[in-house]
Amino acid sequence: MKIAIPFFFFLSVILVLLGFYFKSENLAKGELFIGLGVVCGFLITMPLFLYNRWKDRDVKDYMLTKDSFKKMREYEAKKDKEKADTKTNESKGA
Repeated sequence: MKIAIPFFFFLSVILVLLGFYFKSENLAKGELFIGLGVVCGFLITMPLFLYNRWKDRDVKDYMLTKDSFKKMREYEAKKDKEKADTKTNESKGA
């Protein structure tokens, strides 16, 4: 996987660059190379990359549930309280 992703990425970049090079000489051939590069990038490289990045993660950590909303509210309340405490301490010291 560590070799496949960079290989397909560079292959798609090279195909797009070759497409722009050949486009000046032969329009159909250039557009074919550009299209193949884009297809390689989005249909091969992107799914491989996304699978590689998400394979060891738990999707539940990124879902919004009642528990996650509760944690966010508690965190915000704690942060607001700390902010208010620092303001009162600064005003007492002045």
